[in-house]
Amino acid sequence: MIAYAATADQFIDVVTDKIIDPLIILLSAVALLYFLWGLLEMIINADNETGRETGRRHMLYGVIGLAVMLSAYGIMNVICDTLSLSC
Repeated sequence: MIAYAATADQFIDVVTDKIIDPLIILLSAVALLYFLWGLLEMIINADNETGRETGRRHMLYGVIGLAVMLSAYGIMNVICDTLSLSC
């Protein structure tokens, strides 16, 4: 049974290192770029109210995306610590 536990722990380590961590980093980068795109839209459309509103909305969605990715990373760490896994 201990051999299975070591294998399961190794599997979780590989999945975390190869799939979950890069995915969280990628989606965080996309959310940051979306926020920056909204900021650029807001600056470029300083004289246009609808353009500024679009930029604000994109900035809000970018911040929400970053918060979701940070929460996912935190939840993953809590689960790993709770189950005594080395993630």
